[in-house]
Amino acid sequence: MIDWARITQLRDDIGEDDFDEIVTLFLAEVDEMITRLSNGFDANTLAADLHFLKGSALNLGFRTLASLCQKGESASRAPNTDAELVAQVINAYAKSRATFLAELRAPPTKST
Repeated sequence: MIDWARITQLRDDIGEDDFDEIVTLFLAEVDEMITRLSNGFDANTLAADLHFLKGSALNLGFRTLASLCQKGESASRAPNTDAELVAQVINAYAKSRATFLAELRAPPTKST
């Protein structure tokens, strides 16, 4: 679901303060997009919306979400895009977000 190696690499590359800022921005932007999709998606902009979500998800290691967005991006070009696919994207984000935040806030484990 989450690529923790990607998260560790990103945190190491940019530092803790910038990482926290990126996480805050990511969650705000993606939460906004998910809310829009939850309120009914626009078939004319769905491919672009899913492309945005896919890129954001890949940057922060949300593998499952990125994969579903890729699938949805391809499917959205076909007529009568299934609302179930959009629901899967929304659910994947909710689960990924909860897992990400829980693990991010968890105290580090001590090595013996």
